[in-house]
Amino acid sequence: MKTAAIIVAAGRGSRAGGGVPKQWRPLAGRPVARWTLEAFAPFGPMVLVIHPDDRPEAEAAAQGLPVTLVNGAADRAGSVRAGLAALAGDPPDHVLIHDVARPCVSGTVIRAVLKALADAPGAAPALAVTDALWTGDQGQVTGTRDRSGLWRAQTPQGFAYAAIAAAHAAHPGGALDDVEVARTAGLPVTIVPGEERNLKITGPEDFPRAAALLETKMDIRLGNGFDVHRFGPGDHVVLCGLRVPHGRGLQGHSDADVGMHAVTDAIYGALAEGDIGRHFPPSDPQWKGAASEIFLRHAAELARARGYTISNVDVTLICEQPKITPHAAAMMAEMARIMGLEVGRVSVKATTSERLGFTGREEGIAALATATLVKP
Repeated sequence: MKTAAIIVAAGRGSRAGGGVPKQWRPLAGRPVARWTLEAFAPFGPMVLVIHPDDRPEAEAAAQGLPVTLVNGAADRAGSVRAGLAALAGDPPDHVLIHDVARPCVSGTVIRAVLKALADAPGAAPALAVTDALWTGDQGQVTGTRDRSGLWRAQTPQGFAYAAIAAAHAAHPGGALDDVEVARTAGLPVTIVPGEERNLKITGPEDFPRAAALLETKMDIRLGNGFDVHRFGPGDHVVLCGLRVPHGRGLQGHSDADVGMHAVTDAIYGALAEGDIGRHFPPSDPQWKGAASEIFLRHAAELARARGYTISNVDVTLICEQPKITPHAAAMMAEMARIMGLEVGRVSVKATTSERLGFTGREEGIAALATATLVKP
C-alpha cells in the first residue's frame, strides 16, 4: 500500500508568540516543522501546505526530505484540499493528515493509524477524557458535564485517499477537523490510542514542554565503519561517489569506493545490521563491479524504514595520493544526494599516515566513518 502525508502548516500561529509563525520557530535546535517532517519521512512522500509568504522558511525546514511544497488557503479545510489536490496526479492508497504543530508525534502512533486503515476507511488517534468536566461563566463554575464517551482528538488522521478527497470536495465547510469531514460523508473512523506526548503547540508554554519531550525521548545511535582497498591497474579511483583521475585504480568486488563503503558500514553498525557483506555478499556475482551507491542508498533507506533520521555522517580518507581536498565539496554533495540529506550533514576530509604503513607506501587507501542516527 502506498502512503503519503499532508502536513498542514499554512496557519499564522500568533498565540504562540515569538514574532514568527510557530512552525518555523526553533525547538530543541531545529524548526518545529523539521521535527514534524522527520517523524513522517519513513512512511512515504509528504506534502507541506504553507502560507505563500513562508516559502523560504519551508524550503529550509524541508531540505533533504521527500517533500512537495504547496500553497494553502485561508482556512484549514482549504489547505487540506490543496494538499489532496497535489497528490491527485499519483494518488496514494492512504493519506495521513497531520498538524505541523504536533512535532512530538511518535512512529508508534503513526503506525497504529496505518494498521487500522487496513480494515477501515478512516482512523485517528485520541485520548479518553479522564478529568471532570465543568461549565463556567465569569470565573465561576456553573455546572458539570458527563465525560463518558468523550475523547481528545489528535493527528495524524488517516484515510483512504479517494474517500477523503471525495468527502472534502462535497463538504460545505466549517469542519473542526478531517474526522468531521469524513463522518459527514458517512465514512466510519476508527479510534486508535493516542499519546500524551503528541501535544499540539498552541501557546508559549508549550515550547519548553515539547523540547523536553524531544530531548529526552530521542533514540540516538552511533555507528562506525572502516574499510581498506588496495591499488591495482587503472586510471582513476571512485571515492565517495566521485570519479577521481589517478595513475592506479582501487581493487574490489564492487567499484571499491572505500569512502562510501565505510559510511555504509557505519549506518549498518548504528542499526546493529552487520556490514555490507551481510546485505550484498561478495560471493554473489550480481554485485561484481556494482556501484557502491546501491549499498549506501540501501543503508539509508533501511534506517528510514526503522524510523531513524541520519543526523550526520563523517568520513576520513587516509591516503597519500590522490589529493582529496580539491574534490571534497563534490564528494559531500554526491553523498548527500544519495542519502537524501542536507549537504551540511555530510563531512568528507582526508589525512595521511605520515608515510607509515600501507597507506604511507601508497599501496592502498583506507577510510574511517561515523554515522549518527536519531529517532524522535
